[in-house]
Amino acid sequence: MSRPGHRPAIALALAGAVLAAGCGSAAHPSQGPATRPAPPAPSLDTSLITAAGTWAVAVMGGSAAQHNNFWQLFMRPAGTTRWKLVTPPGTADNGGLVLAAGGQSLITGLRPSQDLTYTPLAVTAGDGQPWSSAGPLDAALADVPDALAPAPGSRNLLALLADGTATLAAPGYASWHTLTSRQALAATSAGRRCGLQNLTAAAYSPAGMPLLAGTCAHPGTAGIFAYTDGTWHPAGPRLPPALAHQNITVLRLTRTAGRTTALLAASAGSATSLLAAWTDGNGGHWALSPPLRLNGAKLTSASPGPRGTTAIVLNGNRGQAIAGPGTSWQPLPALPAGTATLAPGPAGGLDALAVHRTTLTVWHLAPGSAAWHTTQTINVPIQFGSSS
Repeated sequence: MSRPGHRPAIALALAGAVLAAGCGSAAHPSQGPATRPAPPAPSLDTSLITAAGTWAVAVMGGSAAQHNNFWQLFMRPAGTTRWKLVTPPGTADNGGLVLAAGGQSLITGLRPSQDLTYTPLAVTAGDGQPWSSAGPLDAALADVPDALAPAPGSRNLLALLADGTATLAAPGYASWHTLTSRQALAATSAGRRCGLQNLTAAAYSPAGMPLLAGTCAHPGTAGIFAYTDGTWHPAGPRLPPALAHQNITVLRLTRTAGRTTALLAASAGSATSLLAAWTDGNGGHWALSPPLRLNGAKLTSASPGPRGTTAIVLNGNRGQAIAGPGTSWQPLPALPAGTATLAPGPAGGLDALAVHRTTLTVWHLAPGSAAWHTTQTINVPIQFGSSS
């Protein structure tokens, strides 16, 4: 149950060649950036994997306008098939939950809503029990799924704020300092080459370099930036000539084990395609997937998985998945009604987490299967009106 609280908290042909690094420019327009609408970011409904298991967040309840939308966190311990409710207690979560994986632990940021003006942080070192408070972050976390990223090794925490500031804290997260801002990054050589318009994701490379990603006004440019030796450098994939005149937005940027996975949207007019990109290093070499043309469909959720897998939810009960470098996007059987997000399942399958008010139904798709099967139902104790 969530309530107001107080500050304390699959595989086919080779998809793409390994491409040379850069801020991914297929062409270099001579004129300055012009503001262009970017595709909307996927929702905070997503899943991720830690050594302890798989975590998934979904919004449940009722109307957001009446503050009856409650974000819930579920966990499937490693080696099991059963999910359980593990939402951090004691803090209002109407603003959304942002997840960050750090080894065995999970860090959750509870975005501000209503009278809550800061971002409580909650940490669990095991299977969702117990939770301890950290921070808090005295600002509003950005409304994107990759707004928090722990560094490998040091566990320093990188946060992307709603105002476009990127800020850092050491473990304990009691003291934060500004790393950069959208305006400052846009003014750098790397930012000018991209024509940086906004920031959409924060991550760390496997070697521990801070990474930021966003939307570029210069067509054919993938805006991913790495911070080394006190300077921001272009670190995104170089895109093929076919994308030279398309506007590129980085929708997701995540690190799983030793691999960084990005989800890109390429737009030309009203047409949008999605591409996955992968690097095993610091952005020096990327592999790029074939484009997935959306044909008017809207992306609602994107979930990274092991070995570079990515599963997405589209409107109209549609879904697609890609298994990593060298593979292509594959359509999934029609998703169960109410599917909020997808999560990699045991033995290579997928779980669909479907929401109907206070009920979460878990559906499983076994490898090679053409149908989803119900495996579990969880009734979530939500007190409607408790956030008014």
